[in-house]
Parts: sequence; structure tokens; C-alpha cells
Amino acid sequence: MAPAGPAERRGPTRRQLLERRRKRRSGLIAAVSTVVLFTVLTAVIVTSDGWPEVRASFFSWDSFTASFPEILRAFKLNVQIFVVAEVCILVFAMLLAVARSSRSPVLFPVRVLATVYVDLFRGVPILLVLFLLGFGVPALRLDGVPSSPVFWATTSLVLAYSAYVSEVYRAGIESVHESQRAAARSLGLSNVQALRFVVLPQAVRRVIPPLLNDFISLQKDTALVGVIGPIEAAREAQIYASRTFNFTSYVAAAAIFLAITIPLTRMTDWLIGRQRERTGGTRVA
Repeated sequence: MAPAGPAERRGPTRRQLLERRRKRRSGLIAAVSTVVLFTVLTAVIVTSDGWPEVRASFFSWDSFTASFPEILRAFKLNVQIFVVAEVCILVFAMLLAVARSSRSPVLFPVRVLATVYVDLFRGVPILLVLFLLGFGVPALRLDGVPSSPVFWATTSLVLAYSAYVSEVYRAGIESVHESQRAAARSLGLSNVQALRFVVLPQAVRRVIPPLLNDFISLQKDTALVGVIGPIEAAREAQIYASRTFNFTSYVAAAAIFLAITIPLTRMTDWLIGRQRERTGGTRVA
């Protein structure tokens, strides 16, 4: 075995020791302040006059175990709507973004229509879109048009979220430097080929973290579809609460959503930190 070099024999430098000490001190302060904060909040809540009633109404273990299986079964509908809507949104939003980013004078009417669409659905609350499509379109009784509330709930989410996601795509497309497009054109690629093979691959890689943020919101907003009839997790919790006059079922539904959204949120943070490191920034824990 080769003898240790001078740097290995010296051990950590004074600066490294100070940095380690600073990190340990910061971690200790953070842990103590967190414990103190939650201790104070817990003490304030559990010593309040109305805590016994709140505990019985929202944190009943018997009600939790009784309602959880049915809510979990209903949550399958949330997952189905989410998966179908996500696939449709990714495709439709990309088409909108490409239409808004087009430069050909011939496609000017397409750009106008895409801009009007994005402005319209970004300005109307999703709940109103659900009401308008979920109740309005089936009432027309058009031949061949589905009347399923699940179909129109999914369609409403697709239409609304496509407007937001298209802007994320468009920001990614515009973040690709013009020299990339010029280099592709100099190699003999057409505008469409340059967009497909050069611009879009770079744009999509850059917008993955914000796309995940939008889809975390989409997963939560599937709880809105119950307002037009489908019995998903939040609607099932409401049915149980109206039957028993106990609101612990809402806590059970919230726990199921948290079990999905928290891992997705942590993965998004990890991707953002990784992207920041690649671009020369400092990763934040």
C-alpha cells in the first residue's frame, strides 16, 4: 500500500473544521426551534376549551378506521382521472405551446386562437368549468355526446390545466437560445425539424420540475370532480360525514392525498436542486 500523502496526514483544514462546526450548530438550532414551536402549538391546541369536541369530531380513531376503507376505494377514481387527464394534458398543452411559439405568418390565426384559449381557461376557475361542462353539455342531449359525469370531469381538468401547462412548455421553448435554432438551420434542418429535434428536447428537460408541480396540483384538484356527481375520495368522505355527523372522514381523505403528494413534492424539490447544480447554482436542502 502506498504511504499517505502530506494532505492525508494533515487531516481536515481549519476552515473545514469551522464549516462542520457551523453546520452542526445550525442543525442543532433548527431542531430545537422546531421542537419548541410544535410543543407550543400542541399545548395551545390541547388546552383550549373546545379541544375535546374537536378531537371527538375530527380525530376519532373509530370513525377513521370505519371510513378509511371506503374512502381508499373511492380514491381509485381520483387516480384514474389523474392518469387519463395527465396524458391528455401533456399532449394538448404541447400542441398549444407549439402553436403559440410558431413564427409563420400563415399560422397567425392559429396563434390567436391558442392565445384566446389560454387566456380564457386560465381566467375561469376550474370549479366553474366543471359546472358548465358537467351540467351544461349533458343537458343539451346531443346524439353521440357522452353524458357521463366522469368524462366531463376529466375533460374539464384537461381543458383547464392544458392552458397552464402550455405556458410552462412555452417558457421552456423560449428559454432555448436562438443560436440553437440557427445552428440547426445551418445544418440543413427545416424549421419544423429544428423545433422537433433541437428545441423541444431541450425545452422539455428544462421544464420537468415545474411540470411536476402542476401535476401535484392536478392530483389534488381531482377532489373537485365530486361536485358534479362522481363519488371520489373527498365525496365519499362527505357522504360519511353527513351520515354520521363526524368529520374524521375528511382527515382520512386528507391523509390519502398527503401520502401521494408529499413524495411527489420531495421528488420535485430533488429535481429542482439537481437542475440548479447543473446550471451552476447552489443546491438548497
